[in-house]
Amino acid sequence: MDMEIFINLTYVVASVLFIIGLKMLAHPDSARRGNIISGVGMLIAIIVTLLERQVVSYEYIIWGTIVGSIIGAVAAYRVSMTSMPEMVGLFNGAGGLASLLVGWAALYMTGNSTFTSFTIFLSILIGGVTFTGSVVAWAKLAEVMPGGAIVFGAQRLVNALILIGIFVSGALVTMDPSLNSPQFYVLVALSLVLGVMAVIPIGGADMPVVISLLNSYSGLAACAAGFAINNNVLIVAGALVGASGIILTQIMCKAMNRSLGHVLFSGFGAVKTASKIEGEVRPVSAEDAYLILEAASSVTFVPGYGMAVAQAQHAVRELGELLAKNGADVTYAIHPVAGRMPGHMNVLLAEANVPYDQLVEMDDINPRIDSIDVAVVIGANDVVNPAARTDENSPIYGMPIINVDKARTVFVLKRSMASGFSGVDNPLFFGENTRMLFGDAKESISRLVSQFKH
Repeated sequence: MDMEIFINLTYVVASVLFIIGLKMLAHPDSARRGNIISGVGMLIAIIVTLLERQVVSYEYIIWGTIVGSIIGAVAAYRVSMTSMPEMVGLFNGAGGLASLLVGWAALYMTGNSTFTSFTIFLSILIGGVTFTGSVVAWAKLAEVMPGGAIVFGAQRLVNALILIGIFVSGALVTMDPSLNSPQFYVLVALSLVLGVMAVIPIGGADMPVVISLLNSYSGLAACAAGFAINNNVLIVAGALVGASGIILTQIMCKAMNRSLGHVLFSGFGAVKTASKIEGEVRPVSAEDAYLILEAASSVTFVPGYGMAVAQAQHAVRELGELLAKNGADVTYAIHPVAGRMPGHMNVLLAEANVPYDQLVEMDDINPRIDSIDVAVVIGANDVVNPAARTDENSPIYGMPIINVDKARTVFVLKRSMASGFSGVDNPLFFGENTRMLFGDAKESISRLVSQFKH
């Protein structure tokens, strides 16, 4: 069989494995197998690509594989669940940087057509924006820099000038794809700057959307790089990642009742200031909380980023099992943007082996939330904030939330009265039916577990 035919047929097999793996990622029960299948597809694609005659030397490839594998294995082993959003952000950035470098390397190819030169321009532009944008997203999530919106006067004018510079230099690069041309280096520099400028005005509750969008960008950059070097499997893989990322981004925007343009250009929390909230806080002890839970016939847990910080998911699952044995109907209400990345809470609960059929989406739990005896909020803030319904001055006004304030009793587990990632105060804490269980969430849940076991 001709080598080129063999390679293309193998690319088809790899692409099918990508699609099957992506489909399996849609369900927690099959997500791990989906990751493995997609990984096998990528391994096949890489090995077959290395059989092409264009490979001059395998020395750097082998060393790069060894070093990269060591770094990846150590990072995956050491990363905590609370740092997964930052890890995903860095993955997106690495993909963007790789696409930029592939586009850069494609300039060394002779006889590039206008179309190929244009795809080189796209891979450099999207790759550069993805790389620096992801680094900024990582810095915000890791609190290396302020997590809120960063805006300044004439910001949109500056961004417009950057875009004009990119399109002018991009047009010149497309017409004259030369490594030594100054417009090429201008294009690279402006692409990197645009990534920073695109993400710094976004913060707070919008960060999960940014992570999803940057994931889509990394796929689109890879797709453009595939066209630049005429690699079919890279085109397919990039298109799959780009399309799925865009779909997920749109789903999350809908869940927040915000358009993508509003997320990208509004500067979350930069203008509006929520009304000052005053009221009486009603603390509760673990012993008193146990008595209420022991008598409850229905309990809904509402997890948030605080559960990840406390690593309380296993204790929560154990408490849920004890409540179920006690005759309570136990559910877990999941908001689409809870945590700091798409699916963050699903990952945590799956790790703790919480039955998937107990996970309930926001739209399904809200119509019956007023019949729930106890809603236990574990580290969630913005996604249960009633100000989203009532305070037109709040930055999160209009965002759909889980209406836990309508449950008969609400337990809120927090270390303090501090606001969430968006910096918006929560009137739920002062509700008549709310009881605050202060302390580390894992320790608080463990005390409740101990009460049930005695």
